[in-house]
Amino acid sequence: MKIKICIVATLLIMLPGFANATRIKELAAFEGVRENQLVGYGLVVGLSGSGDSDQAKIQLQSVATMLERMGVSVNASQMKLKNVAAVMVTATLPPFSKQGSRIDALVSSMGDAKSIAGGTLIMAPLKGADNQVYAVAQGPVLTNSFAFGGQAASAQKNHPTAGTIPSGALVERELPNTMAGKSRLTLNLVRSDFTTASRVTAAVNERFGGGTATTKDPGSVSIAVPSIYADKVFEFVSVVENLDVRPDNIARVVVNERTGTIVMGEQVRIATVAVSHGNLSLVIKETPQVSQPEPLSKTGETKVVPRTDMKVEEESRRLTVLPEGSTIGDVVRALNVLGVTPRDLIGILQAVKASGALEAELTII
Repeated sequence: MKIKICIVATLLIMLPGFANATRIKELAAFEGVRENQLVGYGLVVGLSGSGDSDQAKIQLQSVATMLERMGVSVNASQMKLKNVAAVMVTATLPPFSKQGSRIDALVSSMGDAKSIAGGTLIMAPLKGADNQVYAVAQGPVLTNSFAFGGQAASAQKNHPTAGTIPSGALVERELPNTMAGKSRLTLNLVRSDFTTASRVTAAVNERFGGGTATTKDPGSVSIAVPSIYADKVFEFVSVVENLDVRPDNIARVVVNERTGTIVMGEQVRIATVAVSHGNLSLVIKETPQVSQPEPLSKTGETKVVPRTDMKVEEESRRLTVLPEGSTIGDVVRALNVLGVTPRDLIGILQAVKASGALEAELTII
């Protein structure tokens, strides 16, 4: 079976100047502007006999507690429920979410329910890491799946024990505004890099004047809010986020031998190196033959005689000199001169790296 291998080369060096520039918004985020995870426990009701079994028991206690809060006294040990499932509800609270806004909620079964499709989540408070309630989720659960079956056969589509409630969580508590009134902001890079941090600092200083931004470390830049933006911090943030910066990355070659994928960055270079690559193919075929006595003979017996056919093929490849490559395109063209398969190319890259001729980091995943 032939393994198809895809070589992805990023040929961005053909674009001049800041054609490769990226907005600071894609490279970094301001400190304090982040999402927060919420989690809660709830009950999904209205299921068609696919809820938790009586062995789970967690849903029995939860239903009994819920009914008692509504003024109905019940005994959990005497209840038998098939249309209720205990679930965990999770959501992500975006920064600067206002009270009354809605966010999506994810509902996942906790017990042995077969499906929560068609059910309705009863009001479930969602708490943050500080154990404070920030949202309340309720509504019909959408799973885009089904699960049916009998004793001898069953049918299932997608994952019926987890679903979503689009805009099903209502924000009840707002997060504090950590940026208002600040005279200095911190910009954290998504990927720490000395060169990228220096370029971000230079771009901000070029736009707002020298001394506005200083590099604290490879992962963060400290920015002073200019006096003209003292009462307009968010307008200042908007301008900074849209400044163009050309990020810097280390030269890296990523090889995934399982899927046969090779990805090279634009900074990859190769020194002059001579490579010879040949394939040795050995084919062994067993063809047993049957030897038996002549018809009507009085002696002799049938024998199985083994027969082995062996064929050895070795490709004759000459030594090929790969010149020093100045671009990723030159590197790929030089390696293709050998006429090898992509699978062989993985081995060649490893050997070239071991020889010290590959001026890049080789990462195997």
